[in-house]
Amino acid sequence: MYKLAVIAALVASASAFAPSTQITRSTAIGQHIGSGGMADTRNPETHEDEDPRKSISAAPSFEEYLKERAAEGN
Repeated sequence: MYKLAVIAALVASASAFAPSTQITRSTAIGQHIGSGGMADTRNPETHEDEDPRKSISAAPSFEEYLKERAAEGN
C-alpha cells in the first residue's frame, strides 16, 4: 500500500512539469497578433462608446505633439 502511494506521488509530481497540451484560442477576432502575443491596434480612428473607459479619443498629429512638447519645455 505504501509503495502504491509513493508511485502515485511520483507520477503526479512528474506530470506537473509536463508540457501543456491545451490549445489556446485567441479572443482577438480580426486583429493582428504581434510577436509578443498581444493584439496590435491597427485602427487609429476615434471611437465613442457608452462606457467612457472604452472610448478612444483622437490623438494629436506628430507635428502637434512636437509643438506641445516644445511649448512645455520653455
